[in-house]
Amino acid sequence: MSKSDGQRAADLRRELAQHSYRYYVLADPLVPDAEYDRLLRELQAIEAAHPELVTADSPTQRVGAAPAKELGDVEHRLPLLSLDNAFTDDEVAAFDRRIRERLARTDPIDYACEPKFDGLAVALTYEDGVLVRGATRGDGVRGEDVTQNLRTLRSVPLRLDGESVPRMLEVRGEVFMPVAGFRRMNAEAELRGEKVFVNPRNAAAGSLRQLDPRITASRPLEIYFYQIGVIEGVERPATQTGALELLRTVGLRTCPENRCVRGVEGLLQFYSSLGSRRSTLPYEIDGVVYKVDEVSLQERLGFVSRAPRFAIAHKFPADEELTTVRDVEWQVGRSGALTPVARLAPVFVGGVTVSNATLHNYDELQRKDVRVGDTVVVRRAGDVIPEVVRVLLDRRIPTAVAVSPPLRCPVCESPVIRVEGEAVTRCSGGFHCPAQRKESIRHFASRRGMDIEGLGPKVIEQLVDSGRVLSAADLYGLDMASLTSLDRMGEKSAANLLEALQKSKRTTLPRFLHAMGISGVGEASALSLATHFRSLSALMAAGTEEILAVPDIGPVIAQNIRSFFSDTQNEEIIDRLLASGIQFEEMAAPESGGVLAGKVFVITGTLDGMSREQAAQLIRANGGKVSTSVSEKTDFLIAGNEPGSKLMKAEKLSKTVLSLTLLLELIESLSSHRQHR
Repeated sequence: MSKSDGQRAADLRRELAQHSYRYYVLADPLVPDAEYDRLLRELQAIEAAHPELVTADSPTQRVGAAPAKELGDVEHRLPLLSLDNAFTDDEVAAFDRRIRERLARTDPIDYACEPKFDGLAVALTYEDGVLVRGATRGDGVRGEDVTQNLRTLRSVPLRLDGESVPRMLEVRGEVFMPVAGFRRMNAEAELRGEKVFVNPRNAAAGSLRQLDPRITASRPLEIYFYQIGVIEGVERPATQTGALELLRTVGLRTCPENRCVRGVEGLLQFYSSLGSRRSTLPYEIDGVVYKVDEVSLQERLGFVSRAPRFAIAHKFPADEELTTVRDVEWQVGRSGALTPVARLAPVFVGGVTVSNATLHNYDELQRKDVRVGDTVVVRRAGDVIPEVVRVLLDRRIPTAVAVSPPLRCPVCESPVIRVEGEAVTRCSGGFHCPAQRKESIRHFASRRGMDIEGLGPKVIEQLVDSGRVLSAADLYGLDMASLTSLDRMGEKSAANLLEALQKSKRTTLPRFLHAMGISGVGEASALSLATHFRSLSALMAAGTEEILAVPDIGPVIAQNIRSFFSDTQNEEIIDRLLASGIQFEEMAAPESGGVLAGKVFVITGTLDGMSREQAAQLIRANGGKVSTSVSEKTDFLIAGNEPGSKLMKAEKLSKTVLSLTLLLELIESLSSHRQHR
C-alpha cells in the first residue's frame, strides 16, 4: 500500500461526507448523484484492496453488520417524554395563557415551531463526533438498539463535523419514510407479489426494527433531528432555535419548516400555514409542536407528570369515517371498572382498519346515546385511540337497541356497583373476578412492580383460566410441572420463570406497595408511604387521618389505602406473600433529621414518574435541603430530561449528578444501612 492510497481514501471520505452534508442538511448539492456514486466506488475499490484503511465512519460501512438474532435493549440516559395534545385554537390559547401566568409575563412569548412527523422517534449518541449508539423511543426509559440499522441511513452522519462538535451528544430525531419512497416501495412489492405496507409510518417503524440491516438499507428511510438531549464539551444553546442551528452546523439534518414565532397569534398562523400545505409536503405529519424557545424559561416552567409544561403538540383534525355499531360489550379493568366498547363493522380510518372503539364510561355512552345498530362517526382520537364521536340520528333504524350497564359482571357475574361521585361502574368481585385477577397479577409482575421477567400476559391468562393462580400469592407456589403444562412453555422457559420468581422475593417496601395495585398509589406515593411509616405493619395498622399526614396523599387515596388493608382477602394475600419468602428491608426511623440531613440538592429537568415538586418534598421529608441554583454548597444535582445549564454548571463544579432512580435507591440504601448499624 502506498502512502498515496491512504491519503486518497481519507480525502474521499472527507469529500463524500461534505457532499452528504450539502445534500441532506443544506439541500444544496454541489455535484450530481452520478459523481457522488463515482467517488464512492473509488473509495470502495481502495478499501477492498487495502482493508486496513477501512474506518468505522467510512460511508462504505453503512451496511456492514451481520443480521442480529434480536434487538437488544438500551436505557436512555435521559427519558424521551411524550407531549400533551391540543386539538383546538382555544386549547392552544389556554396553553399560551398558562405559560404567561406561570412566568408572570404579559408580553408575548417566543416559541419554536416544528412539524410533528408521523414516524418513529429515536435517540442517537455521538462520542467525540462518532456515532456509537442509536435506539428507538420504546417506553421512554428503555428502547431497542437499532444502531446498525440507523447507520444505513444516508441522512445519518457517521461522524460529526464542524468547529463546535460536542465531546458527547445525545440527540433526538424522527425516522420517517417520504411519501414518494413509500409509494415506490409498495409498487415494487406489488409487482413481486409481496405484502404492502398500510402507511408510511408503519413502513418506517417496520423497516428500522429489522434484524438484518441490509433490509433497512434497502428501504427509503430518512431522518430529521429536532432536540438535544444531553450535550457535553460544548455549551448548551440558550434557545431551542439555537440548538437546531448547532445541530445543523455539526452535520445533523433539521427540518426546513421549523420557525420561531411570537405569541399565540404566531402559533396559530404557523399551524394554519403548515396545515394548508400538509398534502403537498414530501412526508406525512399529524400536527405541529410548539416549544417555548428560551431554555431558561423552559427550566422555570418545568414538567407535569411525564410531559413538559413548556411544549405541546397541536394535532390536525383526526381522520373520521362512518360505520355501524354491531354490539356493545363491557371490558373489566384491574380496579373492576367496566368500560363499554363498541364492536363495529370494520372501517378503514387513518391508515388502520378499526373494528372496536371505546365509549369511555356509561355516562359518556348515555350522553352520546349510542345504540346497537346505529350509524356512527368513528375517529382515531389523537390519531391513536379509536373512539365513537357521535351518532347520526337521522340514520337510526327502528330496531336500534339502547345499552344499559350490566347488573352483573360479564366475566364473573358478581354484582355491578356504582360509587357515588364516580363516572364508572365497577365489578364488585375483586380477586374473585378473573378479569381483575389477570390485570392485578400483570401489574404485580410488571417491571415497576415485582419485576418478574417472563411472566407475560399470555402466561398469566393461562394460569388464571386454568385455576392455578387465583391471586399474586399463588405465583410463588408454582412448580416445574404446573408451568410446563402450559402452551408454549418448555422446560428452559419454565426454569427461567421459576428463577425470576425466586429473585423477585428480595425487594423493597416501596416496590412491594406499588406492586399491590392500591388504587391511586403509584411509585412516588409508595415511596412516600414507605418513608413515612417505615414498615408494612405500621402502614396496615394506620387510620385514615394518619395516612393523610403523608406528603402527597389526599383524602381519596388515603381512603383507598385504608379500604385496601381493611379487606380480609387482601390481608390474607399479603400474609401468604410474606410467608412465601418475600422480604424487604423496612425503612429505618430517621435520625438527626433524616438520612439526607445536611445535604443540599438541586433538581433540574423532568423526572420519570415523579414531578419536581414531589421529589423536593421527598428530599425534605428525609432531612435534605432543596435549592434552586447550583453552587459550591450543592451536594447533589438530580437531573431529569433536558436538564439545561444547571447540569453543565454542576459538572464544572464536580458535583455528583443523580437520576431519580439513583436518588430513590440512595434513600432506601441509607435507610437500610442506618437500621443495621
